[in-house]
Amino acid sequence: MANRPIGHQVRTMFVDSHCHLSFPGLRERLPEVLQDMHAAQVRAALVICTTIEEFAEVRAIAASAPNLWASVGVHPDNENVHEPDAEELLHLAHQDKRVVAIGETGLDYYRLNGRSVADMDWQRERFRTHIRAAAAADLPLVIHTRSASQDTLDILREEGQGRVRGVFHCFTETVAVARAALDLGCHVSLSGIVTFRNAGELREVARMLPLDRLLIETDSPYLAPVPHRGKPNTPAYVPLVAAEIARERGVPLEQIAEASTRNFERLFRVQIPREAA
Repeated sequence: MANRPIGHQVRTMFVDSHCHLSFPGLRERLPEVLQDMHAAQVRAALVICTTIEEFAEVRAIAASAPNLWASVGVHPDNENVHEPDAEELLHLAHQDKRVVAIGETGLDYYRLNGRSVADMDWQRERFRTHIRAAAAADLPLVIHTRSASQDTLDILREEGQGRVRGVFHCFTETVAVARAALDLGCHVSLSGIVTFRNAGELREVARMLPLDRLLIETDSPYLAPVPHRGKPNTPAYVPLVAAEIARERGVPLEQIAEASTRNFERLFRVQIPREAA
């Protein structure tokens, strides 16, 4: 099993608001992953969908434990996959009460593969479809943005302002983008990147975020926090993200754990089973 992170040292509860338990490296050892989560006081997680082809497995994983939930959507960077319309996303979201979010969706211009931003209309239209589905389903959006923050914000304003809520996951943008996300009514989720040595501006974001809009995540199996950087990530490491935020803000770790857990329950309209704690 994984080394026990900081969570076992305190009597509190953490939540991983974004992980990919259906991905290789995690799905084949799910019982161990869940056991390590429990040992680290990580009492719940949102299992994120990145393609419709993957959704059945994501949904099955969420159904396997009372403290797991699922999303449905198509990651902005995925090409040559099934492209759902808003009606199909709405139908899939309503199949199961454990589906509590639409996404992961958004825009990603980091890998253009020789194309220009103007060629990314397919991403922008996919994002609009997900926003419309979230509005119709009254579910929050899980928003991915990389090298595309202005377009992401502009489309959210055009399509969803006042009609959708959501979270900018694995946030890596500037303080100004964080403030714009907050102005749109969104939450901001910080990952293990906040522990990286070169993440000075992200730590500034960690200090300025209102506690009632803060979420924490691993994005596992990617982006393991220090001291596990470069190794496979797991939801059991989310307390290390909380610990870094607590250090930056000069507050007790329990305060970050409690606030992010409360925000998770409120945003996704779930109740974490207290008997699991």
